[in-house]
Parts: sequence; structure tokens; C-alpha cells
Amino acid sequence: MVLVAPSLLSADFSKLREEVLALETAGADMLHLDIMDGHFVPNLSFGPDFVRQLRSLSKLFFDVHLMVAEPLNFLPMFADCGADMLTVHYEACSDLPVVIRTLKNHDIKVGISLKPNTDAEVLQPYLSALDHILIMTVEPGFGGQKFMDDCAEKIALIKSKAS
Repeated sequence: MVLVAPSLLSADFSKLREEVLALETAGADMLHLDIMDGHFVPNLSFGPDFVRQLRSLSKLFFDVHLMVAEPLNFLPMFADCGADMLTVHYEACSDLPVVIRTLKNHDIKVGISLKPNTDAEVLQPYLSALDHILIMTVEPGFGGQKFMDDCAEKIALIKSKAS
């Protein structure tokens, strides 16, 4: 199954209502919301209040991508803001089983993201607990980067193991 999940990171925030409506009208399945903390990645984006306000504009599924150091510290605030799924970076988690359990206890779908240079095998122990895997084909934190071709092999490997 193919799902389309456009990111709002490049949206014109002065016209956010119109941009979200255009995505819904175009048939987007979900919205991908990039949350950056200035630590795990060097940029900053928006926080839980933005997600909460955006929830009032759309009924689409929200995949909230936490590009943050120690996502466990952020889960309580994002669990209650309207996120349907929280996607955390494997590399940022000191205790991934606790993160997974916490999300499941909040009835939120679990996504895990891997940076381009992280070996796909690290996800093997967790595959049955995951709802979503995001393979980064650029270094997280900046838009406009060149697609890293060698990440296609990682996608194929994970797809074969998760099926």
C-alpha cells in the first residue's frame, strides 16, 4: 500500500489553512510534521502548540516526526496535542523499548526513523512493534539536499524483513 504524506515544513505559514486544504483536496493520506529541537538537528521548527492548532484545521492523519534529542522527554507533550503517530529517531533514543511502550500506552502509532548511515539491522528486534519506518535519504534537519542513492538498498532490506 502506498500512502502520500507531504511535509508541511515548506508550507507558507501565513496561508496554512489554505495549504492544508489544498493537500487534503489533492488526496494526501496524512500530514508529515517535522519537529526539530536545535540539538539532534541544528534547525528549529515548531512545537506541540502548533500541532494542536493545526489539528483544528485538518482531520488528516498526523505523523509527527520528532527530530529531537531524547524523544522520551518530548512524548508527554506531543502525545496530547493531536498526533496520530510519533516517529522518533533510533539514533536519538537511549531506551527505545521504553519509547515504544510509552507510545503504545498513549494509543499512538509508533514510527522509527533511521539516518542515512545507520545500519538497517538495528531495527530487527523492534520490527513487530512498529507501525511505520522512515528511512532518511538525506541528513535530517535541512531541506533541499541531494537524494542519497545508497539508501535504496536499506529500504529494500527493511521491506524484505518487515514483510
